[in-house]
Amino acid sequence: MKSDTPIADQTDHPGEEVAVTAAGAIPWRLNKGALEVLLIHRPKYDDWSWPKGKIDAGETIPQCAVREISEEIGIQATLGIPLPPIHYHVTAGLKVVHYWAVHLNAALLNGNGIKPDGKEVDAVMWAGPERAAQYLSNPSDVAPLKELAKAHANNELDTWPLILVRHAKAKPRSSWTKAEGSRPLAATGQRQALAVQRLLDAWKPPRIVTSPWTRCVATIAPYAKAAGAKVKLVDALTEHAHERKPKKTGDTVSALFDKQQPVAVCTHRPALPTILKTLAGHMGPELRALLPREDPYLAPGEMIVCHVSRGNGGRVVAVEQFKPFDD
Repeated sequence: MKSDTPIADQTDHPGEEVAVTAAGAIPWRLNKGALEVLLIHRPKYDDWSWPKGKIDAGETIPQCAVREISEEIGIQATLGIPLPPIHYHVTAGLKVVHYWAVHLNAALLNGNGIKPDGKEVDAVMWAGPERAAQYLSNPSDVAPLKELAKAHANNELDTWPLILVRHAKAKPRSSWTKAEGSRPLAATGQRQALAVQRLLDAWKPPRIVTSPWTRCVATIAPYAKAAGAKVKLVDALTEHAHERKPKKTGDTVSALFDKQQPVAVCTHRPALPTILKTLAGHMGPELRALLPREDPYLAPGEMIVCHVSRGNGGRVVAVEQFKPFDD
């Protein structure tokens, strides 16, 4: 999956304008080694479904999914692999719902359990994929479930995110007379940095690896402060270091795969081709084709999320691309 604001597959509705956009998740766990998914019951409709809801104004689609999970079942979750979106018609017209897999492990639940809000959701049920498919009231909801079960069978469901971020918009080079490394964010860039914070919160990486130059540090500072993330400054991610030794820049990113921990990397446009080539070496040709190939590769503040399998040789099994906002 790859998009700025994800565009769903509309095979069954070619060319039809989407009237309603929503997002949600299929929560999953392993119970004695067996895959189970969490269905919710909505009293208003007397149906069984997945946690989901309509996007709010100014909200990105991943943010919407995380918010809905929190509101409906009381879990501060992080998103896993993207699942196929579904389409169906409502009174307003064509509705699309974007889905992600969400791992509800013991550490996340922290003994508190799942808490239906009691209004939109009055009950939940864990079930194996086959039983869950029988309970789902909307037949369209089976499609993302099948993809989730397939990913589990292929050892590609349990993943961690490696997020590549291009720093937000900086003041023009032409108007900056001091050291290049101290060139700060423009006013637009400062607003983008806050948007980057909100978007990164969908994956909550506890570590940030960044160029020490001011515009990169300022881009990730709002998130790092709000999330309490550890920040590591790496000279190899600066423009000048990359120009001298691009291999060292690539090696910095390759080393992150060995750690197998969620992480965000913030760097500069000139370093992106080298880093993208490094990421491409950890994925198959189908995903490789989704990576940007032309300069500027990413817009200021834009990010690529690589979902890396904890098994399966640590390969990237899904790729997404998001812009926080553009003004």
